[in-house]
Amino acid sequence: MITTNESPFGTLKKTARIAGLLYLMYIMTPILAQLFAQLGFGDAAEIINVMKSHELLFRLGFMMNLLSALLFLLAAWALYVLLKPVNHPLALLFLLLNLVGVAVECFSFLELYGGWLLVSGADYLKVIPADQLQGMAMLSVNSYKIGHMIAQPFFAAWLFPLGYLVYRSGYLPKILGIILMVECFAWLMYPIQFFLFPNEVMATISAAVGFIGEFSLTLWLLIMGAKEPK
Repeated sequence: MITTNESPFGTLKKTARIAGLLYLMYIMTPILAQLFAQLGFGDAAEIINVMKSHELLFRLGFMMNLLSALLFLLAAWALYVLLKPVNHPLALLFLLLNLVGVAVECFSFLELYGGWLLVSGADYLKVIPADQLQGMAMLSVNSYKIGHMIAQPFFAAWLFPLGYLVYRSGYLPKILGIILMVECFAWLMYPIQFFLFPNEVMATISAAVGFIGEFSLTLWLLIMGAKEPK
């Protein structure tokens, strides 16, 4: 258990609330991206339709996705600061797993933006038949969605050391740690069903468990903070 109540942010309670605020902002930005431009759960045809008919909405949604990746990494760093006194190697492990997932997802955003370039109507694309451009754009958007799925095992794996450290910390509720460790295995079902066993039920279960675990942690950090050790 930690022996000091100080961190680079100040007290543990302040550190916890900063982590909670960053995590809440991260949770909200993909929702906004979905509302603006169907980026996330929409299929490739829906995304391309937004690219063509609502360019500004697509750009807003794309920026929300970029902001989401940045906020997720910052939230993981704040949690690393909060939990590294419990076990520094494990805290570093969950930070690195998060970093790899964010890097893979950001790389997939290049494919998404490339799809928009293909349907943007730029003059240099007029030499390519419209049906070929449509097919190339569909390939780019589907590659973006696959890249998003490739990032998910890393986003699932980071939850287990995070949950273990929450459980062992002594200044956060043990039940939150248990839920996060269970969420690790539930969230792994998401990419497994996508690549091996297409089954919407498995994806729904993963999303439900993920919402319960991470949103509960976010609310606790934001409202209650962390218990200061004596």
